[in-house]
Amino acid sequence: MSEVIEAPSQAELDRHFAAMGDSVDLINAIVAGTGMENESAQDRKDCVDRNVEHLEIMIAKGWFAGRNLTATNAAITAGKSYQPT
Repeated sequence: MSEVIEAPSQAELDRHFAAMGDSVDLINAIVAGTGMENESAQDRKDCVDRNVEHLEIMIAKGWFAGRNLTATNAAITAGKSYQPT
């Protein structure tokens, strides 16, 4: 028997989308060298990887039709190519 999964309410979607924005901002800051600059290279890489994974999971849910995901997709691309120094 398959499980029925309810779509989130608009308020929940808004919270999820805001959380995605936080991940985008964090990825962009780390890639730009202005985020987590006092952390180790491995910690920065791990953080970027976790946030990229979060964004990919959320996009895969298909809940954000009609929303602009340009910044999200750009952050995923930047995060996947990120190599800390």
